[in-house]
Amino acid sequence: MLSLPTVKEARESAGGFSNPGKMPCHSISLPIEFCNVGAKLAKIPGTICYYCYAGGGHYPLPVVQNALHRRLQALGSSDWVGNMVRGINNADYFRWHDAGDVQDMAHLQNIIEVCEQTPSTRHWLPTHEIGLILKYLRDGGVFPPNLLVRMSAVMVDGPPPTFPHTSTVHEKGKPIGQACPAYTQGGKCLDCRSCWDHDVPNVSYPLH
Repeated sequence: MLSLPTVKEARESAGGFSNPGKMPCHSISLPIEFCNVGAKLAKIPGTICYYCYAGGGHYPLPVVQNALHRRLQALGSSDWVGNMVRGINNADYFRWHDAGDVQDMAHLQNIIEVCEQTPSTRHWLPTHEIGLILKYLRDGGVFPPNLLVRMSAVMVDGPPPTFPHTSTVHEKGKPIGQACPAYTQGGKCLDCRSCWDHDVPNVSYPLH
C-alpha cells in the first residue's frame, strides 16, 4: 500500500510554497520572465507589470530565483496536482502566484483540478492572461465555486478589464471599488479577505 507524502514532502515536490508576509495563507510563485502577457507589459512604461514588485526586493536573490525556477520545473510533473492538494492541506485560503502567472491551458486546468479537490479552501487567482481565461470559458470550462479568478488591469490608474472580478492599481487616481487596506495596516491583510470575495467586483491596490 502506497503511503501519501507528508505535507512538507508534497510542498517540496511542488518546488516549495511561498509564504508572503502580507497574506493570511501560503502561495506559490513562478519566475516573472515566464509570464506570457506580463513579460511583454513589463517593457512598457505605465503598465502595472512595468512596476512589478517581483522584479525587486528579495525576489532577485539567488535563493529566491532558484525556488521560483524549481516551481516552474515542477509544473510538468505528473503528480503536481496531487502534491498541490496535499500541500494545501485543506487550508482556509490559498493565493495563486504572488509572482508569475498561468503558463498555458494545461496549467490552468491543473489549477482548477487542485481547487476542485480542495473544496474547503478558498482560492484566489489574479492573472493578466485574459485571452487564455476567455478561451477556457468559451470552450465550456467553468470555475469551481471556491475559486475566484480576478483579472488584472493593464495600466496604472487605468480602468478594470471587462470581466466579473477584476483588480486595478491606483497612484494619482482614486481607487476603483474596494481599496486594499493592507497599506494602512502595516502592509498586512489582517482580517480583510476582499481579494477572495465574490461579492467584491474590483479591488484597487496602491502602486507599490
